[in-house]
Amino acid sequence: MDLQMKGGSAGTLTVSDAAFAKEFNEGLIHQVVTAYLAGARSGTKAQKTRAQVRGGGAKPWRQKGTGRARAGTIRSPIWRGGGNAFAASPRNYEQKVNRKMYRVAMQSILSELARQDRIHIVEEFKAETNKTREMVAKLSELGLKSALIVTEDADDKLYLAVRNLYRVEVEDVAGLNPVNLVNAENVLVTVAAMKKIEELWG
Repeated sequence: MDLQMKGGSAGTLTVSDAAFAKEFNEGLIHQVVTAYLAGARSGTKAQKTRAQVRGGGAKPWRQKGTGRARAGTIRSPIWRGGGNAFAASPRNYEQKVNRKMYRVAMQSILSELARQDRIHIVEEFKAETNKTREMVAKLSELGLKSALIVTEDADDKLYLAVRNLYRVEVEDVAGLNPVNLVNAENVLVTVAAMKKIEELWG
């Protein structure tokens, strides 16, 4: 499969059909995106039961003869400072998605982006400085206002240059995931990054 290159790099780039010519599988993509977002949930809500609250080991007074209600611990749920009767516990929201499903979903997303001409390939895309106006000018030359910029490796200057731009993000190939690809209006990829994507998902 051939994809058109943009910018000063005229011509086309041949890419793997395995990664960029898959059928669109909406159900699988939905499942993988949902699982990815679920895995990001913290689930840290927690309360203590009467067994977990500190103290209350000794019976506060004898069973009979005091005139008061019988009590076995000062950490009973009906006492101030006691444990919670129905305590919330930390919850794991993770959903299982096997590697093959994840791989096919990524291939399906990349293929659909290619079919819709939303993948834009350039020879290289670097920031000489960390100035935002430099990035605005570079993106304007390519006719893009918003984009997910994918580079071979993390680039701090590029990240600093785009961090104030609306709907412009930078990601290295290792950080690509279904959510940022689905949310991207355009994906700007360097040739080196494209080769790594083919190795990883092709």
